[in-house]
Amino acid sequence: MSNVKFDLMRYILGLLASTVLLFASGELSGRRAPGFSLPDLHGQQHDLADYRGKIVLIDIIQTTCPHCQKLADVLEKEVSKYGGKVAVLTFAIPRDTQATVAQFVAQHKITTPVLFDCGQASASYLLVTPQKPTVNVPHLFLIDGNGMIRNDFGYEFDTRNIFEGDGLDLEIDKLLGGPAKSKK
Repeated sequence: MSNVKFDLMRYILGLLASTVLLFASGELSGRRAPGFSLPDLHGQQHDLADYRGKIVLIDIIQTTCPHCQKLADVLEKEVSKYGGKVAVLTFAIPRDTQATVAQFVAQHKITTPVLFDCGQASASYLLVTPQKPTVNVPHLFLIDGNGMIRNDFGYEFDTRNIFEGDGLDLEIDKLLGGPAKSKK
């Protein structure tokens, strides 16, 4: 019985924390996620349409970024916790190469696809224009099962819990309609 109370209390506190995060989320939400087809380390193409019906987390990284490295570890925990309900697709952007991505995958024991983006897919997610040419990493997009960007986060002080803590759990739980049942 005390586990139920603890889970309920954690969920309520999480909702309060996510309300704060809602105001810290990016301006890139509330639109259809741009389509793409990008290759992974093995040359296999990954198309966003193949993941319809699942929550998709797209993170845009460079392997040398320390915050990106921490996010990789958080995302692996999310895949383990939520199983087939959540897919993670990572966009590695230039200066990364096959060698740097392979090392990153091995070092962080990544089980999800790391895709090579020459910059076009990332630019479409980040709404990069000649007037706004900057790409800051990491950036995380939460896409619902219908292909809509429900939230996005750039790394900042206010969003650190998304990238390094358990704040992402709360965002995923909102999309799934409540906290995940603990696997025992």
